Amino acid sequence: MGATDEDHRWLRHAVALAGRCPPSTTAFSVGAVVVDSAGTPLAEGFSREGNDPHVHAEEAALAKIGPDDPRLPGATVYSSLEPCAARRSRPRTCTQLILSAGVRRVVFAWREPTIFVDCDGAERLRAAGVSVVEVPELAESARAVNRHLLGPR
Repeated sequence: MGATDEDHRWLRHAVALAGRCPPSTTAFSVGAVVVDSAGTPLAEGFSREGNDPHVHAEEAALAKIGPDDPRLPGATVYSSLEPCAARRSRPRTCTQLILSAGVRRVVFAWREPTIFVDCDGAERLRAAGVSVVEVPELAESARAVNRHLLGPR
């Protein structure tokens, strides 16, 4: 199933959250929102939230929700960037955190380029049975807040 109008709306919000990230030359600026099956936002987060230089957007959002919240299996994680599947700064990747939370659907705008790590988060999530929707028409918006990492185009 492709992206819905609601998916676009929440993903645009996640991209806007990425603009709140403290600047970094060693990590992407990412925003994430967790929305339940009724369309109610459960939590949101962004990279380096709370001035933690290592926190990722999905990690920040999921940490605000109790791990046993019964709404998580029906929820969708919206992220401006593909959830990480390799990470140097923490023992668990965002892909692992999403799977541990029981979330069954992820929507993202931009596939992670191989600047810092080789990411295959979308593939790992799909292999675990999670529905993954990529919305490439919003990728340029997600790239815009990370232009300083991408160099001239």
